[in-house]
Amino acid sequence: MGLPELITSTTEEYETLAVALATDTHRLAQIKARVASHRETYPLFDTGRYCRHLEAAYQTMWERYQSGERPQGFAVPALA
Repeated sequence: MGLPELITSTTEEYETLAVALATDTHRLAQIKARVASHRETYPLFDTGRYCRHLEAAYQTMWERYQSGERPQGFAVPALA
C-alpha cells in the first residue's frame, strides 16, 4: 500500500504506533491523505482485479476437484 512506516514487528511496536497516530493528528492526516492518493493506483483498492483473481482461484479449485485431485495449496498467477 506504499506505507512502510506502518509496518510493525511486535505487539508493543503496534501499540506504540497506534498511540502515536492517535495523538498526532497532523501525522495521521498525512497518512490518510497518502491512502486517498493511492486509491487510484494500488492493487489493494482494485476490486475488479481482486474479483478476477478470486474467480481464477475458484476455477482452479473446481478443475482440480473435477479431475479427482486431492485438495492442496496452489498459487494463482498475478493478473494484470
